[in-house]
Amino acid sequence: MCSKHLASLLAVFALSTSIPSPAQDLLVTYKSMTPEIALELARAALADCQKRGYQVAVAVVDRFGVAQVMLRDRYAGAPTPATASGKAWTAATFRNSTSSLFAVSQPGMMQAGIRNLPGAVVIGGGMVVESGGSLVGAIGVSGAPGGDADEACAKAGIEAIQGKLDF
Repeated sequence: MCSKHLASLLAVFALSTSIPSPAQDLLVTYKSMTPEIALELARAALADCQKRGYQVAVAVVDRFGVAQVMLRDRYAGAPTPATASGKAWTAATFRNSTSSLFAVSQPGMMQAGIRNLPGAVVIGGGMVVESGGSLVGAIGVSGAPGGDADEACAKAGIEAIQGKLDF
């Protein structure tokens, strides 16, 4: 075989191995929290709120906003589970904390319409959960005296498990 044909053959081989296969274009790979780590996250947030004297509900959803865990302290108000779930769903859906969404969705602002979407709860206390820069879920807390206090408990829950998510 002459060197010209060998070079052409090598060029064709190089091109064929560098082109992604059709299956790679059709499939998506993503990270997801296990039920165990989602429960650990919810328990850590609930424990932090209890330590502060708050009776709350905590919801954890996956990256698509689908419920994984719901915990409600025995004296948390009746609306707290739905509100916590809504905060978690909103954070996962918009890939942002609900306190940040609250700030950018004030009446008259471009994103004000977010507040009118079915299921959206734009009150502090919903936060995204990430692992290695990828969204893996979100947490919502409801029942503390104000969105800032809800968010502090959610943040404590995330901090409690972050080391496990980063490995």
